[in-house]
Amino acid sequence: MPDLNDVRMTLNYILDISVDRYADLPAICMATEPPLSYDDFYTRIIAIAVRLTREGVKKGDHVAILAENSHNWGIAYFAIIRVGTIAVPILPDLPEADVHHILNEMAAPVLFITQRQIEKIYELNKKNMHQVITLDDSEGTSGVVDVIPFSTYLQEAMAMKEEVEAGEGISFPEVDEGDLASILYTSGTSGYSKAVMLSHKNLTANAYSAAAMIPVESGAVFLSVLPMSHTYEFTLGFILPLIKGCKIAYAGKTPTPAILQKICNYEKPKVMFVVPLIMEKIYKKRVMPQIEKSRLLSFLCRFSFGRKFVYRKIGAKLVEFFGGDLKLMGIGGAALNPEVEKFLEEAGFPYLIGYGLTEAAPILSGGPPGDATIVVGSAGKPFPGVEIKIVNPDPTSGIGEIYGCGPNIMQGYCNDPDATAEVLSEDGWLATGDLGYLDELGNLHIRGRSKNVIVMANGENVYPEPIEHKLNVYPWVVEALVVENNGKLDGWIYPDYELIDEETQGQSRVERREYINSLIADMRKEVNKQLSTSSRLARIVERREPFIKTATHKIKRYLYDGGALLP
Repeated sequence: MPDLNDVRMTLNYILDISVDRYADLPAICMATEPPLSYDDFYTRIIAIAVRLTREGVKKGDHVAILAENSHNWGIAYFAIIRVGTIAVPILPDLPEADVHHILNEMAAPVLFITQRQIEKIYELNKKNMHQVITLDDSEGTSGVVDVIPFSTYLQEAMAMKEEVEAGEGISFPEVDEGDLASILYTSGTSGYSKAVMLSHKNLTANAYSAAAMIPVESGAVFLSVLPMSHTYEFTLGFILPLIKGCKIAYAGKTPTPAILQKICNYEKPKVMFVVPLIMEKIYKKRVMPQIEKSRLLSFLCRFSFGRKFVYRKIGAKLVEFFGGDLKLMGIGGAALNPEVEKFLEEAGFPYLIGYGLTEAAPILSGGPPGDATIVVGSAGKPFPGVEIKIVNPDPTSGIGEIYGCGPNIMQGYCNDPDATAEVLSEDGWLATGDLGYLDELGNLHIRGRSKNVIVMANGENVYPEPIEHKLNVYPWVVEALVVENNGKLDGWIYPDYELIDEETQGQSRVERREYINSLIADMRKEVNKQLSTSSRLARIVERREPFIKTATHKIKRYLYDGGALLP
């Protein structure tokens, strides 16, 4: 980790140093398109910042971004914070009602948006909003939303920049490490969104630590597939590569495997950050079918040596799928299925598990890369600069609530001192609401959310997440949820109907239904054999549509408490 006494802990400082060191190197682009250099990226940022200032946006104001990933998103963000304004990145998959709530609460005078999002503000009371700029240059709807295309806005801003440079010169308010950089509304699994206040120091701490841990050279490519409005991608997929002088390529909207492979073959990424769902899909759709359809491979996988040999071959093909140059794939945002991680480890795939949350901007544990003492199934060691402790541990299991402390911990929830006091102690410890333990090697093991624990009639605690992992490993299951129902446990599964259609081609609807029922019955027997008596499933029920999920693809459990949204 760099000596933090030798650097300034602001995002503006990171950008200034990076453009000074890497001016001519490629900085940012849409995948397969020509990139902006660091110098071009910086010039556009300063121009937009000049325009924002001239139009009355001042330090402490809020400016919102509601858009999918793009190089223009990054330009808008850095322009906002350059003038000491607080950026409000909004997750693009939030529903209209949530978008209205955020924009009304933040009273943002300027909004950067895209065509795919613009309908969400048609009915918004825009009394506080003076300008709407479309990052994708889309046109507005006359009489409903008047917009300025970003290219026009930028062209005019460049002219303003030249005018100011020729006159009094460019100057911006001083921005310190303790100043707010972002207010991020969580998209959590346990209720309404909270406005997390993150300072410049919060957002740079993890990025500096990661830069010291990850051995990647300037000019290397980071491929971005997750939303920049989430701290996981923002800190590690955006700020980290800028520190290292790397190129960031955006895949655009969530790509299909075929498109992702094409992008990777072109960009040859060295680093990617993904959520577990991506790797779990690849495992179930590409890895397991290879093995199951080959008698030889299936036979070899019965034995430890044979399984590792087969997995190594498949792992090498996976690296080729991602362009052939992949050195690190960070996996976080949710828990990775243990069986999938076991495959990645035995396949020699260059992965790293991390754990964190928005309130920690976001990393509490993960890595370090190459540490042989990291235990498979754990979330690695506390991140450099971060302390972790287990509060009120069970005397037998050692499981208790995970607390974190460090320069990355949020300042609190905006305008909500009561909620802040519930999770943030006076001496800076964040109560995560997650349960886990630290092993003798210092690895953090996550056992689930404290709010998710199901207390059975006999008083035993059941953690639903490990049971769900056992259900999710079946190739014909897309996702699963375990809930309590009248003192018993139910498993709800959303099947992969495309796969089932292939398996039941030519059969009647009755035969297809019997096939699904038999799969469910066999699954229940097999899974219950692996569970303790109190954790066994009374029934497994088919769900006909996907569960509602967060930005990192975690099921919003609170929507299903008491079976409210379960069929």
